[in-house]
Amino acid sequence: MRKNVLLFILFTLCLSSCGGFEKIRKMTDEKKKYAEAVKYYKKGEYDKAGILFEELLPALAGTDQQEVATFYQAYCDYHTGNYESANARFKSFAETFARSEYMEEAVYMASYALYKASPQYNLDQSGTLTAINEVQSFINNYPDSKFRTECSDLIKELRKKLERKAYEKAKLYHKTSAFNIASLKSAVIEITNFQKDFPDSDYQEEMAYLKVLAQFELAKSTIESKQKERFNDAAKFYQELFEKYPQSDFTKRAEKYYDYSVKESDRITKLEEEYKAFLEKEKATTGKVTGAEKTTVEKK
Repeated sequence: MRKNVLLFILFTLCLSSCGGFEKIRKMTDEKKKYAEAVKYYKKGEYDKAGILFEELLPALAGTDQQEVATFYQAYCDYHTGNYESANARFKSFAETFARSEYMEEAVYMASYALYKASPQYNLDQSGTLTAINEVQSFINNYPDSKFRTECSDLIKELRKKLERKAYEKAKLYHKTSAFNIASLKSAVIEITNFQKDFPDSDYQEEMAYLKVLAQFELAKSTIESKQKERFNDAAKFYQELFEKYPQSDFTKRAEKYYDYSVKESDRITKLEEEYKAFLEKEKATTGKVTGAEKTTVEKK
């Protein structure tokens, strides 16, 4: 019984509140309606405040209240999670009220709204790149701003998303690359790009190891004529790993791939030398270029 009474009271209060808001929306006195909108805004009821400011702005054009109403409306969009709209409104405010005391804050908030709208790392990151560019633009235009430190932190956080995206992409190529030469090539390329783009990443050590492994698997899977070059690259990638992380567990795990690659490269080199000696002997004996040698010369 007591629970039912409480529910009835809450329902009544809700109806009363909604009814009061609708009465405010129908007000014809813009000054009173504006005052009510500001009250809602300061109470944190941004959805209602935003509706009222939206309705009021055409009538407030050219008045003293237009600037604050426009600024508050942009914040209403931000606080209700409409970040793209907030970005557009803050930009519009900065252009319209270039001499406003809120102008710098509006430009900052336009970029901050894009930071908030940035997608999770596993989604398309074009929005993250846009946010980085806009935050960096703010730093360039306001190098002495009180928001500078916050902007630097935002860029670091946004770049972490790009870093994680690139890391997962490279790992995915390698994970799905079994018996797939194209994927193995792509894995090596993506890892190389990651190493260049994120030199200070915590994933660098693992990426260097995966580069050795991907290149080694590529060498084993490829045609014989390309194996020597690709085994040499695997050995080279191992040496890069060893030079940077000599005590790493990844380096120890990669050592066997290095040893195998060196042995295979040496074996292929020996075969090439033996074949070359055979061709030279045949030529000296017969005075003719063999079909195999002729083909080799033509290819060169």
